[in-house]
Amino acid sequence: MQNWKTIYQDKIVAPDQALKSVKSGDRVVIGHACGEPPALVEALVARAPELAKVEIVHMVAMGPAKYAQPGMEKSFRHNALFVGASTRKAVEEGRADYTPCFFSEIPRLFHEKILPVDVALIQVTPPDEAGFCSYGVSVDYTMAAAECAKTVIAQVNARLPRTGGARIHLDSINFLVEKDEPLIELKPPAIGEIERCIGENVASLIPDGATLQLGIGAIPDAVLLFLKDKKDLGIHSEMFSDGVVVLAEAGVITNKKKTINTGKFMATFLMGTRKLYDFIDNNPDVELHPVNYINDPYVIGQHDNMISINSALQVDLMGQVNAEMIGSRQFSGIGGQVDFVRGVSRSRNGKSIIALPATASGGKISRIACELDRGAAVSTSRNDVHYIVTEYGVANLRGKSLRERALALIQIAHPDFRETLTAEAKAKGLI
Repeated sequence: MQNWKTIYQDKIVAPDQALKSVKSGDRVVIGHACGEPPALVEALVARAPELAKVEIVHMVAMGPAKYAQPGMEKSFRHNALFVGASTRKAVEEGRADYTPCFFSEIPRLFHEKILPVDVALIQVTPPDEAGFCSYGVSVDYTMAAAECAKTVIAQVNARLPRTGGARIHLDSINFLVEKDEPLIELKPPAIGEIERCIGENVASLIPDGATLQLGIGAIPDAVLLFLKDKKDLGIHSEMFSDGVVVLAEAGVITNKKKTINTGKFMATFLMGTRKLYDFIDNNPDVELHPVNYINDPYVIGQHDNMISINSALQVDLMGQVNAEMIGSRQFSGIGGQVDFVRGVSRSRNGKSIIALPATASGGKISRIACELDRGAAVSTSRNDVHYIVTEYGVANLRGKSLRERALALIQIAHPDFRETLTAEAKAKGLI
């Protein structure tokens, strides 16, 4: 039997040589978010003059996404499963596509060959003594892409933290490109007074011993500021960031009371700064698993006292949530919001929370609206919604009639808009 070290050496190639595997018309899936392999993406973009109609699939691109910039249309077409800052303009201008899909169901697109994968570009740690590499900070759909691809190209980065849970053996990788470089980092967002008020309101709904799912951004980070007096919280989340590390080091998050995966921080991908990456590196209490496990509503619902905290752009007076569009413009994506809202609804004493500032555009627009903007999609339906939280309070919509919902939501809207919302609700027959 061949020694894994020999296999490793036999598979090492230069980036440009590895990327010669990509042919015109191929579908290429890139590792997610901060797990993106920068050296491989750069080598792929360098081949643009030689390629035509290569489809590039991923969710959030944390790199510059040069393949989605003007002038690349003949070589590459980006298929976004979530629209990020570096790909938003390409989608808006019709140079890239957006495919709606619950995060938990993306692996099935690959496994069931709805989106057959030709090449997977991933980033991994150096192998352990058994020849297994860690996926580092991105397992989510990255693992499924690697399992289904005809060709797997991995950037081996010694600076990538080694995480527990899912891993890949050298036998499953076709080409290895050695390139050590700093991980892409997500800097902590600025937390203002509005976010602090929202965070305090959300924290009031979280009991000791709860298991948390946290979205991304200033509001989830603000919630963490108000959990310092809680006891034995747990994490089962699509992702988590630096704020969780602070609470873990303070002894607030222990994972001791989790109903399943007790004692473990469970996630499917991670985004943060070096503080986060140092915390998770070789930490036996941190495990990353595929998104079709972590975000599976059946798995989520097995946790008692499960609480999900997500954000939105707009909520109408019936309780419909728009978390992804500004008018008819695709701003982000559905991600895992509905996965967790539905999973938490199965949890004993579970609470799903949608938190958002009461206004946008410097206070000129109410995010609590009589109707969603024309062209906007419903991300979370009125049948699924539970708690809506703004800086002005908490509205529990479960089991409430349309009239009761409208009245409760108007009460947590900005005071400047309550009179207008009341008049609009009356005209619509809601109250």
